[in-house]
Amino acid sequence: MKTLMKLKWGNRTYAQQKAMWGVIYVLPWLIGFVLFFFVPLLASLRYSMSKIQANADGIAIQFTGFTNYIQALTVNTSFNRALIESITDVLVNVPLIVIFSLFLAVILNQKFRGRAVARSIFFLPVILASGVIMSLESTSLIDAVNQSNSGGSTFGTLELEGLMLNAGVSEWVVTYLSGAVDRIYQIVSQSGVQILIFLAGIQTISPQLYEASKMEGATGYEAFWKITFPMVSPLIFVNAIYTIIDSFANNAMTELIRDTGFVKFDFGLSSAMAWVYFAAIAIILVVVSIIFSKRVFYQD
Repeated sequence: MKTLMKLKWGNRTYAQQKAMWGVIYVLPWLIGFVLFFFVPLLASLRYSMSKIQANADGIAIQFTGFTNYIQALTVNTSFNRALIESITDVLVNVPLIVIFSLFLAVILNQKFRGRAVARSIFFLPVILASGVIMSLESTSLIDAVNQSNSGGSTFGTLELEGLMLNAGVSEWVVTYLSGAVDRIYQIVSQSGVQILIFLAGIQTISPQLYEASKMEGATGYEAFWKITFPMVSPLIFVNAIYTIIDSFANNAMTELIRDTGFVKFDFGLSSAMAWVYFAAIAIILVVVSIIFSKRVFYQD
């Protein structure tokens, strides 16, 4: 049996073997999607084009076409605002989170005392986010902390804006960076997984590359842009996609969809909102994939 398997694998090229292992690793997710998500996905699409009413006989579904989509886009006043806010937050947060994660991963890859503790500290928000700490973000405890720091933070932001404007920095860049300062808690709390991915990728880079560049007289800055950045560019792509999906997973838009379906019990309108939201996410992911795919360096 083992000999037969070796012969089958031996007749395949390296690229075919990689493709086969890729299919094997994806197969559990694919089976789970077909068994648990495909049918609810079709049901959601059907509900988005229907009017759903509950009566004594059960649930009555009446086909209404694109009425729910029209109502979501033109009648519902909260949907467009929440959708635009969600997309804006993603466009602002994703570059900041990816850049911050790469910067921290490069620092945490250096040899210094307490390196393991430092790595644990930056990954700790990911662990705590699944427990009690996550629920505290919506309570008065976090609000009180933010209010106690709001005075100094605002003053510091205004000072920073004034310094950059006097230095000749573009106004939209100043606005973007000052917004990043205000979002520092959100950026740090959502960067744990990305830092871990970048750190694992940096550690796979051969030390001989850095030694050769050092012998050639390259500085640390040049080594980063000529070696580290190209080698981790596939991980930048992965982290950008992951961060986009993670940012869309829990925001004002998802709360609106949830409240429309399970508080107001308008499942048709809720499903239509979800599909419009899904289409917006898909368009952003396709655009990002096209942009990154042309600039990613893959080592053979």
